[in-house]
Amino acid sequence: SGFNWPWQYDFPPFFTMQKNADTKFKQTEAWCSLILDYHNHFNLFRLRIADALASPLFHNKAIDRRMSKQAVLEILDILNKKGNVEWEDKEKTSCRVFWKTTAQWADIIFKWVNEIGLNNTVCTLHEITNGPNSTNQEFHNLDAQILVDALKILQTTGKAELIGEDGVKFF
Repeated sequence: SGFNWPWQYDFPPFFTMQKNADTKFKQTEAWCSLILDYHNHFNLFRLRIADALASPLFHNKAIDRRMSKQAVLEILDILNKKGNVEWEDKEKTSCRVFWKTTAQWADIIFKWVNEIGLNNTVCTLHEITNGPNSTNQEFHNLDAQILVDALKILQTTGKAELIGEDGVKFF
């Protein structure tokens, strides 16, 4: 897969929530980083708890360790407080994962617009995330809802105007 697992991933206690406050803080910070790095590397924007519990992210088969559902929810709640996770339902069965904030995506997209000269141009949302001009951009294949949310930020700052459900004009 080409993903670089952190050293803790092969350390069995990493998969059990620690009781000591300092150790637990370091552990949860490492898990938060791992979750964001994993989603960034694989270009994933959603996490469904049931699927994730069986995935390599939370189950290291080599050392026969896995995170409990309760521990995963605890870490995702920390990411939620940091603004990197947004629950999609009250039952907390799935969430959106933001390894960059929506405002960061907005800045990256607007910088690209200026670099390739799309000012005063109308584009489809599909062109932005799947067009030939964005192939080498980190927002290529960006989740559609994250894109819309980023464009709404640009709209409120007067840098863009959303047109219907699938268009945008940049200023």
